Amino acid sequence: MTERRRFSRILYQAPAELRQGDTRFSCSIQDLSLHGMLLTSSDDNPINADKLVDVFFHLPESDIVISLTANVIEITSTLMRTSIDHIDIESISHLKRLVELNMGDDALLHREIEQLSELGDE
Repeated sequence: MTERRRFSRILYQAPAELRQGDTRFSCSIQDLSLHGMLLTSSDDNPINADKLVDVFFHLPESDIVISLTANVIEITSTLMRTSIDHIDIESISHLKRLVELNMGDDALLHREIEQLSELGDE
C-alpha cells in the first residue's frame, strides 16, 4: 500500500472537547499532525459526519487552549479521523510547537509547514 500521508503524526494523548451546534462531546486525542487528528471516545459518537466540528484541548500544565474547526474524514462509534479546516494563528503556533517538540526533525517540520501553506493556496 502506498503511503499517502503528507504530514507526520505524533502520538499525543490528551482529553479534548468537540462541539457541533448544541452538541458537546468529550473525547481523547490519540495522535495529531499539522493537518488533522485521530480522536477516540468510550461512548457512541453523537457527531454528524457531514458537518464541521469545533475541537478544543488544553496543553498540559498551562492555560493554553488550542481550538480549531475540523472536517470529519471517518467516523465510527468510538473513533474519529479529522482534518483541520480552520485554525487561528495563536492555536497553529502552539500546535506547531507541540509537533516540533515531539518530532525531533526540524527539516521535516519545515517541509510540512510549506506543504500546509500550499494547501491554503489550492
